[in-house]
Amino acid sequence: MNPRLILRFLGSLAFVEAFFLLCCTVMAFCYAEDDTMAFLASVVIATTTGGLFMFLGKGSKQSMSRKDGYVVISASWILFSVIGMFPYLLSRYTSGITDAFFESVSGFTSTGTSIMDNIDTCPHALLFWRSLTQWVGGLGIILFTIALLPGISMGNVGLFAAQSTGPLQGKLQPRIVNTAQWIFAVYLALTVGCAVALYFCGMNVFDAINHSFTCIGTGGFSTHQDSVQFFASARIEYVLIAFMFFAGVNYNLLYFFALRGKFKRIFKDTEFKWYTFFFLAASLVCALSLHYDNGLDWEPAIRFSTFQTISLSTSTGFCSHDYMLWAAKLQPILLFLMVIGGCTGSSAGGFKVVRVAMLWKIAKNETKKMLHPNAVIPLRISGQVVTTPAKMALITFTFLYLLTFFAGWLCLMFFGLEFSEAASCSLSAISNTGPGIGAYGPAYSWSAMSTGAKWVCSLLMFVGRLEILCVFVLFTPSFWKRH
Repeated sequence: MNPRLILRFLGSLAFVEAFFLLCCTVMAFCYAEDDTMAFLASVVIATTTGGLFMFLGKGSKQSMSRKDGYVVISASWILFSVIGMFPYLLSRYTSGITDAFFESVSGFTSTGTSIMDNIDTCPHALLFWRSLTQWVGGLGIILFTIALLPGISMGNVGLFAAQSTGPLQGKLQPRIVNTAQWIFAVYLALTVGCAVALYFCGMNVFDAINHSFTCIGTGGFSTHQDSVQFFASARIEYVLIAFMFFAGVNYNLLYFFALRGKFKRIFKDTEFKWYTFFFLAASLVCALSLHYDNGLDWEPAIRFSTFQTISLSTSTGFCSHDYMLWAAKLQPILLFLMVIGGCTGSSAGGFKVVRVAMLWKIAKNETKKMLHPNAVIPLRISGQVVTTPAKMALITFTFLYLLTFFAGWLCLMFFGLEFSEAASCSLSAISNTGPGIGAYGPAYSWSAMSTGAKWVCSLLMFVGRLEILCVFVLFTPSFWKRH
């Protein structure tokens, strides 16, 4: 463990956040709104923190170990969230540290849950900051930084491995920096494409940029309290459906599909096929229910069903229709989509589709072995054999995921939430989805939660975004042993 190196890296990250805050400060000054001093003070806080950490880390070695990487990953999300809460706190558009920190964590973890009930009255710079936090957090703070500032990555694989999501990871290029830059290129292309499409569908420039940030970052923050319902535009909803779908796909696949011309690769990918099947099947069932049970015409029934299913399955959390008004039999389907999330290697949250596919195939193989005990049946994903360590890591992750979910459920009930609402909020927070059910559904903010419940949800969002194991490893005694 190298504390000086960790502090120096965190200092660099604080300067990166200071730059983002400075951009918002300029915007606040241009709009001449009341949050200019709040952002200016936040820039000073971020710069001072970065300078202090850089001073304390002066003279550190260049090589970063895997242990250092895990500490940096966890510490960087905390650092960004703490500094990121000051614009909310100092502008007084949130009531206290708890609400400000909750909003900041929700942004950087691209969860999209909000405690703000006054979004339409918020100044432009503060709304842009909310969207920017989700865009940065959607790609990942470390991955984002390595792509823009390759000089501070130390060229180490530990950071990339700790930041990557999902049980099966791969590199696009031999060098980590090049891989991060290509992933960022795909991410940026999707963002620009989404913003342009939204603008031509009727959004103004400001709304288009903000919604493209939160769509591709799969966060779901909007510049209006009514979310996408505010625009009442079928064209905008269809555009967001398409880009939310692509935002939930593995960026490695999008790279090979769009930039390398390997079209067959995306259709041979196991996770992509399962992801598409879940989306289409859930959309079909919901559309049929909305047409026959709710009496909607076919076009709005299909549009509302596809929008909400892809929004929940990619953990984006945009709302074009209040799904709490849908038939009760659809609630388990929507909760299932919240759990599984999107593809590994994307900005989407959740359990990840590839893990569901792996668990299904493991169960299928074990059933076959009951009939043929001596058979050797390898587990294959996209034609590649999954190793035993990867399968053990999957089982460990599944156990910790369920354990964390139930612990969060019990804690939220302890802090006053009703049984089903506590379950949905715990699930939504750990899956980084956003809306829950009942009083915490898509039509409401989470401002009614008690202070303790908000801190529990903040912790769940943080643990869920770091895929649990990255956090739990810090609490194992062997991690801190010198060997």
